[in-house]
Amino acid sequence: MVVRGRVQGVGFRMFVASRAESRGVAGRVRNCADGAVEAELEGERDAVAAVVAACEAGPRGAHVSGLEVSDEAPTGMRGFEIR
Repeated sequence: MVVRGRVQGVGFRMFVASRAESRGVAGRVRNCADGAVEAELEGERDAVAAVVAACEAGPRGAHVSGLEVSDEAPTGMRGFEIR
């Protein structure tokens, strides 16, 4: 997923990691040069959907103006990485 808006400098990556880890979702999250945050999530469909739903609001201080989600084939990710 790609999250746009005021999502850098507000703890968004840590927010995504926390929500994902609490639901057993693996993946990675990173800041993009254009100011967006990009995350790859892998896990049970309902758990991933819960993380995506949490990202629609984001942490305090964030303002999400857009969220793009695309499905991809699982790759066997384990753990969660903040880049």
